[in-house]
Amino acid sequence: MTQPSNGRVALVTGASRGIGRAIALGLARDGFDVVVNDIERQREELKAVATEIGTFGRRGLPLFADVSDRGSVHVMVDAALAQADHIDVVVNNAGILIANTVENLQEAQWDAVMDINAKGTFLVVQALLPHMRRRGYGRIVNIASIGGKHGAPEQAHYSASKAAIMGFTRVLAQEVGQFGITANCVCPGIIVTDMGRTNLSDQSNVDKWVAVTALRRLGQPEDVVGPACFLASDASAFVTGQSLNVCGGIVLS
Repeated sequence: MTQPSNGRVALVTGASRGIGRAIALGLARDGFDVVVNDIERQREELKAVATEIGTFGRRGLPLFADVSDRGSVHVMVDAALAQADHIDVVVNNAGILIANTVENLQEAQWDAVMDINAKGTFLVVQALLPHMRRRGYGRIVNIASIGGKHGAPEQAHYSASKAAIMGFTRVLAQEVGQFGITANCVCPGIIVTDMGRTNLSDQSNVDKWVAVTALRRLGQPEDVVGPACFLASDASAFVTGQSLNVCGGIVLS
């Protein structure tokens, strides 16, 4: 446990599976009540996560919203505050990846990835900032990617969206620090999730990524939990504007 949460509440977007689910459960283990978000299509999976949060003796509140839509985001935030009273931590995890080469990339594919990954992060943060500023406290944890630092073939739009999140977070940290709010990024490497399998299409790709990872293994969603929970806690009170690689040693900086 990184800290006793003392009645704190976290909001995790894209929490029905993968990294988002793991972080939501990790925060519950650390004593947070957790508002979990995803799109309506993931209703049953998200409700299951909320139920599992309850096994830790914490409240799990499922809310459905498309983070790329401003109106939907504000409805979600208003509902979260009505049900949970306050939000101390937000983990912006919702994201998609549609692989394609630059030459064949469709404008709609570019827009979809940028809208959910980059704009979605911005819209959720913007909706929560007045509340966090009034309370003089907040932890903003944005899930970026090592792809935003070095990229990979067929992921130009995804890499651009994750680089945008990191740049956004650096500026955000400078603007909100005076209000007791920190903002940081977690940059996962190759994590075995439904989306992460885009990089793991066959055994040769698996072997390639294992070979370039210092720890000589692929990551699991649970590997991201500790770093995210640290940045969500008071143990990270003097850490802001940072992008932490959680990649087993692919990017060494």
